[in-house]
Amino acid sequence: MSMRNGRASAPKSEERTPLTREKLRQSLIIFRYLLPYKWAFISGMFFLAAGSLLFLGIMKVPGELFNVIAGKSEYGYSLNQLFLFLLVLLAIQSVFSYLRVQLFALVSEKSMALLRTDLYQKLITLGIPFLESRRVGELTSRISTDVGQVQNVFSITLAEFLRQIIILVGGIAIIVITMPKLALTMLATFPVIVILAMYFGRHIRKLMKDRQDKLAETNVVVEETMQSIQTVKAYTNEWFEINRYGLSLKEAVRLSLKGAHLRGLFAAFIIFVMFGALFFIMWRAALMVQSGQMLEGELVDFVVFTGIIGGAIASIGSFYTEIVSAIGATERIQEILKEDSEVEITPPSDPQLPRLSGEIDYKNVHFSYPSRSDMPVLKGIDLHINPGEKVALVGASGAGKSTIVQLLLRFYQAQSGTIRMDGQDILSYPLTHYRRNIAIVPQEVLLFGGTIRENILYGKPDATDAEIVEASKKANAWDFISSFPDGLETLVGERGIKLSGGQRQRIAIARAILKDPAVLLLDEATSSLDAESEKAVQDALNKLMKGRTSIIIAHRLATIRDVDCIYVIDGGQIVEKGTHDELSSIEDGAYNALAKLQFDIIA
Repeated sequence: MSMRNGRASAPKSEERTPLTREKLRQSLIIFRYLLPYKWAFISGMFFLAAGSLLFLGIMKVPGELFNVIAGKSEYGYSLNQLFLFLLVLLAIQSVFSYLRVQLFALVSEKSMALLRTDLYQKLITLGIPFLESRRVGELTSRISTDVGQVQNVFSITLAEFLRQIIILVGGIAIIVITMPKLALTMLATFPVIVILAMYFGRHIRKLMKDRQDKLAETNVVVEETMQSIQTVKAYTNEWFEINRYGLSLKEAVRLSLKGAHLRGLFAAFIIFVMFGALFFIMWRAALMVQSGQMLEGELVDFVVFTGIIGGAIASIGSFYTEIVSAIGATERIQEILKEDSEVEITPPSDPQLPRLSGEIDYKNVHFSYPSRSDMPVLKGIDLHINPGEKVALVGASGAGKSTIVQLLLRFYQAQSGTIRMDGQDILSYPLTHYRRNIAIVPQEVLLFGGTIRENILYGKPDATDAEIVEASKKANAWDFISSFPDGLETLVGERGIKLSGGQRQRIAIARAILKDPAVLLLDEATSSLDAESEKAVQDALNKLMKGRTSIIIAHRLATIRDVDCIYVIDGGQIVEKGTHDELSSIEDGAYNALAKLQFDIIA
């Protein structure tokens, strides 16, 4: 499994299997989103059925017109009466069509909005291991492309599919009842057409599902490139990204053209075989008119209804393909909806459990990442942090420092050992309440693309303006915020790109101050800043750490001289612990080696 920008590549598409009863049953679960609008859906189905039957009635009028002209009408209509009757039927049909379209649009828009909401809620409540095993473009494709495909079926395809079935069955019934001799000849062609339609439909479905996956991969390429556009341009790799996108798109085009080839063969079959048979039957009907066995109007009826039946068969094949393609989309949607969420959504206004004090205890913690289970990351970590203490984790890259923090956040679960907060296993706390007691200021702050106010409010959505300003001042951010013409309403740009690194860090600190956590996690929060920005950020961090348990991951040892305890991590184990002075006094110690190296470089 390749990695790019820290995300695992998408897994290979699952094996394609034929449409089965079980898959159809599973896909019908999606209909639960129609239940709140069931009466609108039922009404739409009524107008669909009534309109389809009325359409068949209207199609009887041309034949009756010829009978009236020939003076052989069984109903005694005049031409004027027949024309007036036709206008009335058309007016009713128009109203039915309008109501049908409106009702199905209402049902599809609102039900798919519910589906999108549930899918988005599921995505953001899934655990980190699941999300890291999928690419962002793949997940966004589920909520956009796949749901859009299902919505198209609900709004248009399903209605038209059922309408063509009603017209097909109704047209056949009319011909069988009124012209039984010709009906037997015509119906002889149906079994062959239906079998071939099913064959083509199955293969077209497979190709369309493959194409959908390939298009999702092209979306992944675009999203990854845009997210890392500065890296792409810095390395002048535009050609590489264009080639990568082109190769992915080429495969999608190949599958689309192969699908078009099959659809073309099916259309050619319909034209040659089915319509050839229909013209043969019309020739037989013309002979019957000549011999007086059939009225001229009945011949017109037969021509009209055989044409309608032929069109219905062709349409049903096309709509069937779209429906089974949507079933493939519902499979992918259901895969996500069936995943277990790690947390239940509770708004900030919900009653809170008592605030935690921040006493942390790791006991013999072992951990390996799910994607690399054969490579232990932590090998028996033991550490204890009293409430309000400041501790630092130092060590080489890959030693396990960030993993210790991720386990504390419950992004992952240790394979063995326990982690306790306030004497209680962290897994026993409600996850939402637990995480509301923790804040993190990472090394690379990615802000949301709204305003400064919105980004700070992320720490406490119901905070007042006075609280926002106070938090900004404590974070040493108010000076630059107030210097902007729009102040707190300044747009930060995509991922905060309009702000400097130091400004983004201070916005993140203001957000953490507003959250007022019991435990603060600082993941190399100043390592990428210039000296001036680092001083401002470090001063803000010192204010933020007062009175709360703080865990600092640091490479710059100068920033952690005053912490209560330093843990030196090497190869997933704690090899040393103590204060800066204590560890510096160990002549051959790991910390002393790091300190000498850094301070010699600084000197």
